[in-house]
Amino acid sequence: MKSSFFMEPLTTAVEIRASAAAAWELLIDTRRWPEWGPSVARVDCADRCIGPGTIGRVQTAIGLWLPFQITEFTAGQYWHWRVAGIPATGHRVLSIGPDLCRVLFEVPVLAAPYYVICKLAARRIKNILEEGHPA
Repeated sequence: MKSSFFMEPLTTAVEIRASAAAAWELLIDTRRWPEWGPSVARVDCADRCIGPGTIGRVQTAIGLWLPFQITEFTAGQYWHWRVAGIPATGHRVLSIGPDLCRVLFEVPVLAAPYYVICKLAARRIKNILEEGHPA
């Protein structure tokens, strides 16, 4: 886990009846971020699927465009980004069975209010992968 100013991040997780590969594909596909990310309205990125160093910009739910960069990336497992130059959330997928995985969001302590947004995002990801829709 990443630490922010020597503090462990806040973590929210959800178990999903889907493969870790399916969850990972959903998490790295920039075209699908608005489906599960409550704070993301649109994404402008040359790469459909992120990787190490990917850059782009996200339009927030209130219409503000912010630049992002993927700062850490371990294929199939973890990615972390900076948004508007500020360390933001970490996204992790853990396989716990052939058709069962855990998706975790790591939120810097200094961004604690964003924890609620990540909790909702995790629930939406679960619904997309298990039910086919984010609601």
